[in-house]
Amino acid sequence: FEEKKLLECSLELLERGLLVSLQDLGAAGLTSSASEMASKGEVGIDLDVRRVPLREADMEPFEIMISESQERMLCVVEPDRVPDVLAVCERWETRATAIGTVTDTRHLRVFDDGEQVGDMPVEALVDDVPLYDLEPAPPSVSVYPAPPVVLAESAHPRETLLTLLGSANLASRRWAFEQYDQLVGSATVRRPEAADAAVLRLPDSPGALGISIDGNGRRVACDPYRGAIEAVLECSANLACVGAEPLGLTNCLNFGNPEKPHIAWQLTRAVAGLGDACRALGVPVVGGNVSLYNEGGGGPIYPTPVVGMVGELPDAARAGRLGFVREGDAVALIAASGWAPSLTGSELAKLRGAPVEGGLPKADLGELRATHAAVRQAVRSGALRSAHDVAEGGLAVALAECCVAGGIGAWIDLHPVFRLGGEHLARLFGEGPGAFVVSGPPEALRAFGAAAIELGTVGGDELVLGDELVVPVSELARVHAHGLADLLV
Repeated sequence: FEEKKLLECSLELLERGLLVSLQDLGAAGLTSSASEMASKGEVGIDLDVRRVPLREADMEPFEIMISESQERMLCVVEPDRVPDVLAVCERWETRATAIGTVTDTRHLRVFDDGEQVGDMPVEALVDDVPLYDLEPAPPSVSVYPAPPVVLAESAHPRETLLTLLGSANLASRRWAFEQYDQLVGSATVRRPEAADAAVLRLPDSPGALGISIDGNGRRVACDPYRGAIEAVLECSANLACVGAEPLGLTNCLNFGNPEKPHIAWQLTRAVAGLGDACRALGVPVVGGNVSLYNEGGGGPIYPTPVVGMVGELPDAARAGRLGFVREGDAVALIAASGWAPSLTGSELAKLRGAPVEGGLPKADLGELRATHAAVRQAVRSGALRSAHDVAEGGLAVALAECCVAGGIGAWIDLHPVFRLGGEHLARLFGEGPGAFVVSGPPEALRAFGAAAIELGTVGGDELVLGDELVVPVSELARVHAHGLADLLV
């Protein structure tokens, strides 16, 4: 709530033109923000740390300068507008304090109750800082231990599907998002778990924004370049399923110690993948940050570039949904010709205790951009009643999620999928970009041409996957709903 007040207060200050500049306080606190603002403005800044509001008494000047307390902004204000700024902040119940002045010295000077305790050229803090010379090299041995075995390789597809639906990464998050009001301001068009992306109505407009966040550390650990590409593609696919066209992307790059060659290799390859994917999709990167040196006694974390993407919908009323809607609708798989799902780094591989290693399938970015655009347009036109991308857990999980979200079953013929080639298990539970499960009138699906593979029909109270498995929707829903809670007991 405090962060929300700060954001709204900042937006009002900007809208009223009361600020010269504004920057949030993140890593390295005042030191970073003040020096960056001074560098961009080609000025100096004097700060008095004793004027800075503190959450802890008796802090040393250096501690105040590098404190990373959250929900803080640093702004520059013309002197005659300070009273107006303070009045806005008071109305939003947000503390505001004048802590320094802009100078022409090109130095960041720090004072403690008027006594100078620090003085550094701005260039030394921002532009002329020492640089690391990374020496990236792929690892010669496996970096990560194999996970514990949860599911035997001999498990029946039915058991496999239910175990996946109740697993930590695939189970419902309802227990978490119901802890807060997800309908604040009544701008939510699609509630959580109703669509592949969040959809928020724009004020005074028929349009809406679609928002998606994704990151898969296991896949990136297997193949940093292609795994990072998949994170971008997953966000774009999620937006396509609600009818949103990507506008921009931000990211958070979470890695281990980049001074180690194999971590530097993960980082550089992942960044290359992000860049190539964004250029191919025509999506600008508008911001981002990093979190490095994430290691403990058990070694480094998985390399996890988390991607957030925002897109625009022209008509909020036609925002797509993932659940099957109408009995008798046709179900189809919309797949790029290069769709090649793999068990490498998949959720099923994790449950089987497979090592985190091996390459990922190559993605034809041009073809996938066209596939996303086709699905997006079909959602926007109202031709599709549901759209859901095939992601974690593969095709079988995607079909189960469509049944659970819609509260209705489906009869699916898997032979058209198996005829695409490859191992049957990989076609069912393998992961890889380039496929969507959609439903709607048969004529709407035929409009996709060869990209559409008709699978079956919506209806009944069971999910029937050919000769592989039959599961009541009620059982799918129960396992999905309680899986995470059961794991936390």
